Amino acid sequence: MWRKALLAAVCLCLRWAALGAEGKNNFEGIESKFSLRTPAEPDEDVCYLVPGQVNSLARCNFNHTSKTFVVIHGWTVTGMYESWVPKLVDALYKREPDSNVIVVDWLVRAQEHYPVSAAYTRLVGKDVATFIDWMEEEFNYPLNKLHLLGYSLGAHAAGIAGNLTKKKVNRITGLDPAGPTFEYADEVTRLSPDDAEFVDVLHTYTRGSPDRSIGIQKPVGHIDIYPNGGGFQPGCNLGEALRLIAEKGLGDVDQLVKCSHERSIHLFIDSLLNEEKPSMAYRCNTKEAFEKGLCLSCRKNRCNNLGYKVNRVRTKRNTKMYLKTRAQMPYKVFHYQVKIHFFGKTNMTKTNQPFLISLYGTLDESENIGFTLPEVSSNKTFSFLIYTEVDIGDLLMVKLQWEKDTFFSWSDWWTPFTFDIQRIRMKSGETQKKVVFCSRDGTSRLSKGEEAAIFVKCSEQPANRKRGGTKKASKENSAHESA
Repeated sequence: MWRKALLAAVCLCLRWAALGAEGKNNFEGIESKFSLRTPAEPDEDVCYLVPGQVNSLARCNFNHTSKTFVVIHGWTVTGMYESWVPKLVDALYKREPDSNVIVVDWLVRAQEHYPVSAAYTRLVGKDVATFIDWMEEEFNYPLNKLHLLGYSLGAHAAGIAGNLTKKKVNRITGLDPAGPTFEYADEVTRLSPDDAEFVDVLHTYTRGSPDRSIGIQKPVGHIDIYPNGGGFQPGCNLGEALRLIAEKGLGDVDQLVKCSHERSIHLFIDSLLNEEKPSMAYRCNTKEAFEKGLCLSCRKNRCNNLGYKVNRVRTKRNTKMYLKTRAQMPYKVFHYQVKIHFFGKTNMTKTNQPFLISLYGTLDESENIGFTLPEVSSNKTFSFLIYTEVDIGDLLMVKLQWEKDTFFSWSDWWTPFTFDIQRIRMKSGETQKKVVFCSRDGTSRLSKGEEAAIFVKCSEQPANRKRGGTKKASKENSAHESA
């Protein structure tokens, strides 16, 4: 079976060479179809734009003065559109009512064995490029109004299209571009920053070794955003999938099966529908540094909106960004860096310790946010990231509790584990505000399995001589933020 697939891929390479010798405006070889969807029927292909047939644009009521979105699907087992296609079309029209939303139909090629369909992205990209060149040359349609959105294999087809057009398209959004056969591919055969004036990418399923990961792991755009580290998305475990099936039926079962991979699409849809609640991503060298809360800076374009209203920042190298999200739409959360110095009369180190932190603010409160510190040691400062789904406004008070281990330990019974804490320093990623909280008693004792320690906003900032650790941490933050 795989030999046949590889043989077919070789045959495609020969076709590429033959097509390369032809003129770009030879429309006879185009197999992809270009469906102009409508707001009234986002799930139906009611009218096709046909390259070379001028009257097809008038027949389909193409708007020559508005933006155009070109949606390119990915590999399909069923040979049918997946449930996300009409949802994305509908969201695009809700955000841009006068726009044109075109869905590229390459379903026949997309339902082959994966290596064959992956090889077909070259021909699909050529079809799309020929269509775009025809629109620009025949109707003088400005390419600065053109936005390509490609999912999985469709992201690479969009990149190839952008590479082949005579003039650069405005923007390409890669929605978890496919990994297998593309992780080590040349830039001309996959999505890359050179394929459009601006290329932004969402990576949502990059688990496993390179080239075996469903989504491509390496950055391939001007801005590459890795929600939740890019490996696995909240709400995509089996239990959550079964619960959603029980609640909503089997209508979205295809999305549940590929939950993390398709989360890229739904994050973008969220950015279209919830304009007032944009999710914020932060530049960071590694996801490990992000998990420590070291990258919540917005200085010099270090933070950006995820999705449709991303700020177009072009740098000499790829910019990697991270954020946390909720399990369901709207996906926005609020990020906080927490820094605590643990005092102790005796040297003590504990690993993988569970804590609960509660935040109280001017608008709301968020209680018992669970987190685990890989290590807690006497007389050391630790930084970590927490996030909440609730907009609590300006912080007023913090409670910190050290939980008991889930298993019984004789050492916990005989040895009281206790730290002293004077202050908790916090920074909000969304507002960039820094707040220092002090113990009501000057020093709070935090004991494992005991009551929470309470901290309130300090009446004044601590003296400079006590802030040396903060200055050192600030330098470390800057180093991690510089991508």
